[in-house]
Amino acid sequence: MSVKYGKFELPEEISVDQETESKTFARFIAEPFERGFGHTIGNSMRRMMLSALESPAIISLRIEGAPHEYMAIEGIVEDMTNIILNFKGALLRCLPTQQSNASSEVRLLTTTIEVTREELDKNKGQLAINLGDLIQGGYFEAVNPDLHLFTLTMPMRRRIDLRVAIGRGYVPSERHFVRDKTSDEILIDAAFSPVRLVNYSVENTRVGQDTDFDRLIFEVHTDGRVTPSEALSFAAQIGQRHFDVFTKDKAHPMLFDEGFAERNPYLDEMMEKLSLRIDEIELSVRSTNCLSGANIDTIAELVSIPERRMLEFRNFGKKSLNEIKAKLHDMDLSLGMDLSAYGLTQDNVKDKMRQYNEERKGKREKYKIKSKPPLEDDSFEEDDEEDDEE
Repeated sequence: MSVKYGKFELPEEISVDQETESKTFARFIAEPFERGFGHTIGNSMRRMMLSALESPAIISLRIEGAPHEYMAIEGIVEDMTNIILNFKGALLRCLPTQQSNASSEVRLLTTTIEVTREELDKNKGQLAINLGDLIQGGYFEAVNPDLHLFTLTMPMRRRIDLRVAIGRGYVPSERHFVRDKTSDEILIDAAFSPVRLVNYSVENTRVGQDTDFDRLIFEVHTDGRVTPSEALSFAAQIGQRHFDVFTKDKAHPMLFDEGFAERNPYLDEMMEKLSLRIDEIELSVRSTNCLSGANIDTIAELVSIPERRMLEFRNFGKKSLNEIKAKLHDMDLSLGMDLSAYGLTQDNVKDKMRQYNEERKGKREKYKIKSKPPLEDDSFEEDDEEDDEE
């Protein structure tokens, strides 16, 4: 027996602030949520992004000729302690797929550094070795290839072995397990978490006439091993997998009211007005051409624009502005309206209206097909009679 529950307001999509978006930062906005769900979901997602995401990190280092970490190497400016600290800042990116090996496998990366006297002379006697010199193609990608590791001052040829693992959180060197560890291999602490900072905030938002719904805002900072969008998506999938455990034993399956049966007549009437094209209302040719030149196609796009911006359009004067204001007044509309109650903003109004008109057109065509009368046999009889007369 299924249990019927009322409708829960849920976001249809997550919007991203494209003005501030980068490879390591993004601002996500999700609305509307039922009151209180903003903090419930926001805190859970924040904790999972900070602690549950996986990424690669170097867990051990071996430099030929350096048996331990408390020594200096001839021909290298930095001692081993400083070199290890530099390696801790290495950022490697890898997204294991189903076709690749298990994400828990430890991989050994081997590189041979060979420097000649000619190369040193070209660089005034010192040659800097960066992360990109050791990580070139292959399974892992260096996010910060310009990271300085050490500086050479004399010709040499040395082998460098790096062990890279994929894990979660922060793991000290004592907890690393390397099966075939050599005596001169140095284990180092690993910071696997690719998310540096997550802030979330909850604001009030409007749904219809109610203003006590939640708008959830995330500000996600990563170090480049995953993008902010990947961090948000991975955390959501991890959370969903954990919640699935509690839904296996369903005492009573739940059916949620999606709210389709109860239509708001005022909403339908308003959307009908907003979806009208500019050429469908009686405006002068000059005003219509000005709006067309400004790429304004529907009433929704028009009323979302503040009055002060209208005069910035080319060839648009006060006479045209007064004409448009009067026409909108007759329709109980005005310039600069807040259309957020209908899910419309200046950024999405064009796409939303195009989608609404396409859906309405599809429903009308579907209705025409259903209501079209079947062909009558009399029509064929009339054709036969005409043939007989001929």
